[in-house]
Amino acid sequence: MADRAEYARKGIARGRSLVVLQFADGIVFVGENPSRALHKFSEIYDRIGFAAAGKYNEYENLRIGGVRYADLRGYTYDRDDVTARGLANVYAQTLGTIFSSAAEKPYEVELVVAEVGETPEGDQIYRLPHDGSIVDEHGSVAVGGNAEQISGYLDQRHRDGMTLAEALRLAVQALSRDTNGSEREIPAERLEVAVLDRRRPQKRKFKRIVGSQLSRLLEESGGSAAAEPDEE
Repeated sequence: MADRAEYARKGIARGRSLVVLQFADGIVFVGENPSRALHKFSEIYDRIGFAAAGKYNEYENLRIGGVRYADLRGYTYDRDDVTARGLANVYAQTLGTIFSSAAEKPYEVELVVAEVGETPEGDQIYRLPHDGSIVDEHGSVAVGGNAEQISGYLDQRHRDGMTLAEALRLAVQALSRDTNGSEREIPAERLEVAVLDRRRPQKRKFKRIVGSQLSRLLEESGGSAAAEPDEE
């Protein structure tokens, strides 16, 4: 089991890091991702977002399974019965079964499931490592790559009530730090950013931030770089 855990951790560490932060109006997902088609962040249901680091085909299978679970539960019962906690439990069972099975290799993935509440106190963030355990996170969380170093940086600087621009600046600063302590610049076109915005009047609170909107936020936060036109 120790060998399986080490195998999974090494696979996850090869992926680029991502961070999930609470801010005043919701939850923001920020990661370095040069691909415009293969997303690290996705919507699962009305108020629930999904983030993953590691092997793309494995976490994409988990994402699709989560969407199916949420749709079925919402249709069978009620939309309010679909919660991040319930989804995290489903993912934990799946990852735990795969990790303990001798018939297949463990998944090289680490997941974050987040749900935005009516108020900041109602926000929920759950981190799920490769072995299927569930960690209830508050404020900020980092997974993939040098997540431990990034988490330490965020823990010291994240605070309640941050604006979206402030949270984005903090996330980019954290992701820009290399393992040796030096910093590098991450251009806007290499960033993937999404939010769960509790202020949105629609039931669906998930929205990607791209293009000129992302550029404006980076300028507000003291960053720079041009991006492509807005997309929903």
